[in-house]
Amino acid sequence: MEQSKPSFLKKHPLLKDLLSLAIFVVVVIIGTFILNAYVYRSYDVVGKSMENTLHNEDRVIVNRLTVSWSHFLGKEYIPKRGQVIVFANGDAHGALTCSAPTGQKDQYLIKRVIAFPGERVTVKDGILTVYNDEYPDGFHPDDETRVDENNGPKSYSSGDVDMIVPKGEIFVSGDNREGTHSFDSRSGLGTIPFCRIIGPVMLRIYPFDQIRTF
Repeated sequence: MEQSKPSFLKKHPLLKDLLSLAIFVVVVIIGTFILNAYVYRSYDVVGKSMENTLHNEDRVIVNRLTVSWSHFLGKEYIPKRGQVIVFANGDAHGALTCSAPTGQKDQYLIKRVIAFPGERVTVKDGILTVYNDEYPDGFHPDDETRVDENNGPKSYSSGDVDMIVPKGEIFVSGDNREGTHSFDSRSGLGTIPFCRIIGPVMLRIYPFDQIRTF
């Protein structure tokens, strides 16, 4: 019986190894892209706007899966009140839209969700208050998220605000609201379209001695 001839790759084992390596690298790159686009992303916190909840140079993981699933179902992703979210700021010199202007890269901001479409938000005498059908006399959303002055939103909010949140948008604020520490919906940023939300923060992974979930 004639023996079958060895395949080309068997004749060239080095080429076989290089091809296997190339396939592995491509699979890793594609897998990383899919994870980053649809499952999770990581961001570094810059500045003091979220103190004392988050600090400059903290690194956080954002849950993209909930956003991706909502979009897969053809729905708008709506975060929960009090969640810390990351969103794409886009055009810093005009109203936010669902896409950044041509040639401009998105900037990413991290803030806390305060109010939803149709709700009235006021900031007066340092107190942030939200009014809606359930609470016509108003309530203080930070009461649910503030542990103390060293964990959660600070009690004093600068600014003079009285507005109704537009349809399809949310009102957001940093936790460090005194003075100009946080550029947010109170202080010129405006409300944020749902379509700009990257996702809720689910984990702080750095510093290693301050790892926590959200």
